[in-house]
Amino acid sequence: MQARGPLMIEHRLIQQMLNLIQRRLEEVTQTQSIDPYFVDTAVDFIRVYADRTHHGKEEDILFKELKNKHLSIEDLQMMDQLIEDHIFCRYTTKTLIEANNQYRKGNLASLSVLTSCLKTLVEFYPEHMKKEDEVFFPASRIYFSDEEDQLMIADFWDFDRKMIHEKYKDVLNSLNDEVTKT
Repeated sequence: MQARGPLMIEHRLIQQMLNLIQRRLEEVTQTQSIDPYFVDTAVDFIRVYADRTHHGKEEDILFKELKNKHLSIEDLQMMDQLIEDHIFCRYTTKTLIEANNQYRKGNLASLSVLTSCLKTLVEFYPEHMKKEDEVFFPASRIYFSDEEDQLMIADFWDFDRKMIHEKYKDVLNSLNDEVTKT
């Protein structure tokens, strides 16, 4: 397997979540409401899996390694665009969290911001993943030897192993902050 393989497999899982979000958005048009706990779960998936785990591997491993290579101008521009895409998704997710918090407090007007953020993610991610799968990943392969590619896969697996610990340290810190406030 090439290093892009695990990243592309992760894209399929992200797409499954986007499909679930899309179904919820279709329900919202009829009910004019959304389950804030579903939004919490979607946010957790986007923040931990899509952003921290998936984008983390891209930014902290793949892109970091590519910065040591002599990329073509086109590939360098594409990598910079992908990083900007990741930043855009983080901003959209942050706005989604704020809107969901307002919605949970009874601010029904925040539903439109909330659904707009979800719709943005549902529409944005497939194009972003397509750019990576069909353009950037194949183009970036030429910069690595087979040995470097296999080392990156090992780095990806190591990254994944550490993520579970990072996730639950964050959960504990968050709960500790809540308990300390009361």
